[in-house]
Amino acid sequence: MTDAHDEGWLRTVASEVRSFDRSSTAERVAELLRARVIEGDLPPGTRLSEEQLVEVLHVSRGTLREAFRLLTHEGLLVHRLHRGVFVPELDEDDLVDLYRARRAIEGGVVRRLEGTDAVALRPLHDAVAAGEDATRRGDWPAVGTANMRFHLALVALGRSRRLDETAARLFAELRLLFHTIDSPRSLHEPYVQRNRALLDLLAAGDTEQAAKELDAYLHDSEAQLLSVHRDSPRRNP
Repeated sequence: MTDAHDEGWLRTVASEVRSFDRSSTAERVAELLRARVIEGDLPPGTRLSEEQLVEVLHVSRGTLREAFRLLTHEGLLVHRLHRGVFVPELDEDDLVDLYRARRAIEGGVVRRLEGTDAVALRPLHDAVAAGEDATRRGDWPAVGTANMRFHLALVALGRSRRLDETAARLFAELRLLFHTIDSPRSLHEPYVQRNRALLDLLAAGDTEQAAKELDAYLHDSEAQLLSVHRDSPRRNP
């Protein structure tokens, strides 16, 4: 990775660490690094430097290594002997399994909704608006980030901390797959309008139709990613 890239995401980490409670643990460090993956700042192959992160996070090496261990357990980092800690590259089996989990979690949440109020839907409105604005600007990575936020907000309608935590891990892994796609516009553009349509169904209280639309949405998204991933010259390097 380039020095400019390293400096960019490290500056973000340095600014976010100011909000740390001084009693923060490895879990909080892991949460911060996971967010950088979701936002697209840490693509596959990125090496995480202990020296840099200890300095910007103001934590001990022991705390940082525990955070690394947690993220390795989640599949968001890999340790390579004598080389260090890296963001991994995922394969086709990972993609299929991610979508299997997405159907169980997102579909389960939508099917069990008994109506939602405007306040609960506000994060989804914000994510849809952000995606539409980024589309007008042609900022496709930002469209991808807005899409991630939309689906995380969708899971949050289930009011389950455990589902929220699981979804955050899933979408961090999914973002790693996005980095392998050469045309982010073709990947993200079709789903901007589909997010809006799904939101409209939820706002109208039509959870049955919303669940059907979500099933079709996830089927099409998985098929598209599988097709592109199989054709990508960068897969399984």
